[in-house]
Amino acid sequence: MKVLVVGSNGQIGQRLIQLLKENKEHTVRAMVRKKEQADAYEKQGVETVLADLEGTVDSIAEAAKGCDAIVFTAGSGGKTGDDKTLLIDLDGAGKTIEAAEKAGIDRFIMVSAIQANNRENWHDNILPYYAAKHYADRVLESSRLTYTIIRPGILLNEPGTGKVSAAENITYGSIPREDVAHAILAALDEKHTYKRAFDLITGDDLIADALKKV
Repeated sequence: MKVLVVGSNGQIGQRLIQLLKENKEHTVRAMVRKKEQADAYEKQGVETVLADLEGTVDSIAEAAKGCDAIVFTAGSGGKTGDDKTLLIDLDGAGKTIEAAEKAGIDRFIMVSAIQANNRENWHDNILPYYAAKHYADRVLESSRLTYTIIRPGILLNEPGTGKVSAAENITYGSIPREDVAHAILAALDEKHTYKRAFDLITGDDLIADALKKV
């Protein structure tokens, strides 16, 4: 597959792009919103396209043209206000889902947040973030796309272990970003993850085995 990574400048996005660049079965296109970001990736030999999640659906669809799958791992980040959370994590995701349908791309992987599907377990200090993730996931689930929703636990920058736990209802846990990127790559053509949503934390199963159990 040719994979469009939305959120290429984020920490998971950067790791995923390197994995896809080294992968023999898939190719990658990085979607970025700044020319300097595009220049940095092109110096690494990564195909890039300029598009903004606060732009139009048509511009995102054009950016995705010719791709076979989209991975949405974008986020407004913890230093922005609730307005950007609404515009990027929710509306940006919604636009990207619409763009995938418009561009005829069927495969879509969403990086969400642990327990985004269960309001009772949302953390009080980031309720707008959880609400954005919750409804973005619901939009995807109601689409015609062959989706996978990965809800990682607390994200860590330490080296990955290659072992995870994946299930529909894990209430708490953490996971290295490196392992999330590997799980996204493994999920791309793992049919057992199609039309599935699950939490993902560090565990005892190899990533490929864990994805077969969800």
